[in-house]
Amino acid sequence: MATSTSAQQARRARVEGLISLAAPVLDLVLAVGDRVSRVLGPEDDPLPIRPASERVELGFARPVDPPATPQRSPQPSSAPVD
Repeated sequence: MATSTSAQQARRARVEGLISLAAPVLDLVLAVGDRVSRVLGPEDDPLPIRPASERVELGFARPVDPPATPQRSPQPSSAPVD
């Protein structure tokens, strides 16, 4: 890795300082947002996902054709041709 110039080191130190100053504020924003979403969110739990064995067929859905099996081309014989 190439060495950093003194200007790059100074810029990096300033950016890291700004991040360290902003981190507590951003943590607070996330905590407040989490609490607000819990308070204002729905009271009931979301519906669980059904297992594949309990599949529901919808009446308006069109049937799906099974995928076509690819046709194999005849294999050339390994016998020499005269």
